[in-house]
Amino acid sequence: MNLSLYFKRFFNNSQASGIILIFCVLISLLIANSSLAESFQNFLDKEIGTHQFQLKYPVSIWINDGLMAVFFLLVGLEIKRELVEGELSSFKNASLPIFAAVGGMLVPAVIYSIFNYGTEYSNGWGIPMATDIAFSLAIISMLGKKIPNSIKIFLAALAIVDDLGAILVIAIFYTDQIHWTYLLLSFGVTALLFALNFLKVTKTIFYIIPGLFLWYFLHHSGIHATIAGVVLAFSIPTNASNVEISPLEKLEHQLHIPVSFLIMPIFALTNTNITFSNDMVAGATSTLGLGIICGLILGKLIGINLFSLIAIKLKLSSLPQNSNWTQMIGVGLLAGIGFTMSIFIALLSFKGEILIQDEAKFAILIASFIAAILGFTILSISSKRNMEPEED
Repeated sequence: MNLSLYFKRFFNNSQASGIILIFCVLISLLIANSSLAESFQNFLDKEIGTHQFQLKYPVSIWINDGLMAVFFLLVGLEIKRELVEGELSSFKNASLPIFAAVGGMLVPAVIYSIFNYGTEYSNGWGIPMATDIAFSLAIISMLGKKIPNSIKIFLAALAIVDDLGAILVIAIFYTDQIHWTYLLLSFGVTALLFALNFLKVTKTIFYIIPGLFLWYFLHHSGIHATIAGVVLAFSIPTNASNVEISPLEKLEHQLHIPVSFLIMPIFALTNTNITFSNDMVAGATSTLGLGIICGLILGKLIGINLFSLIAIKLKLSSLPQNSNWTQMIGVGLLAGIGFTMSIFIALLSFKGEILIQDEAKFAILIASFIAAILGFTILSISSKRNMEPEED
């Protein structure tokens, strides 16, 4: 086989990016629990940039707030395209991820609070509310064409709404201070971006430059800067035609390979950097650990499917095209992969309390691993059943 053709097929294979991501997770865990742990952490803590524009941050911040904004840009572009011309173009389909996300945030928070009401851990109720969009989409991408595209789009839309909800929770309940001047500047740049869309400006560069300023202002406002990627994505023009390629579709195509095979692996490599300890393991059976594990696995599963069922019964929404409730259960479990966003909220919930933070990290890792295995297994089984020929 021609080598260039082989690489082209590899990079166009959605399963390949998921496999690389899992490999990076394992490598990161090995490094974190080896003699290289300290050196690797020192590298992540090393500040790069310039103080002149208040842009000197550790490597880990540049990855989580900078590179991941590009990831959110790509996912936002995919969601907007589906809203305009695809699976989410009808109100019933577009509304379901919103209802599901609300349920997927409320029920886990309630379950966690039941375990930890009145304890020293009560402030961590936001931990199981979050879905790690990068890892959940990577796992579902490993199923390739075995499941309908509508299910993948549903999970992506659900995860975006979920993450926006988590960002709001962080901003309102876990942020010490909002810098309103920067936030107002962010609103101004957002207005400019949508004005450019209204004026039918099609050159992508005229959106990217204001988008960089939007990221800068949001980051300095105290709100998680990755939301800039979603806002920028929704401002870039597209069309409802499958014939003419829009600026949105061009940018989406350009970002696919670098995001899937560079940004997401780097994200996995730097964020799975968890060093295990005996104290951490013991915390998994505490009310903190049980609240997180039950919240992420059962809470997400029940919340997403219960609120979806209610929305469908009230005829406000409909199931994703060509999907079934077994696949919805699988998606509900994959949404229980809280991981980096959950860890981020855990760090904010228990500032300065290293032992509690470590216990929370381990519980999140356990819950995310179980959710990933169960979700992947159920979706795999459902795809096999769908491919079985019907009996006469």
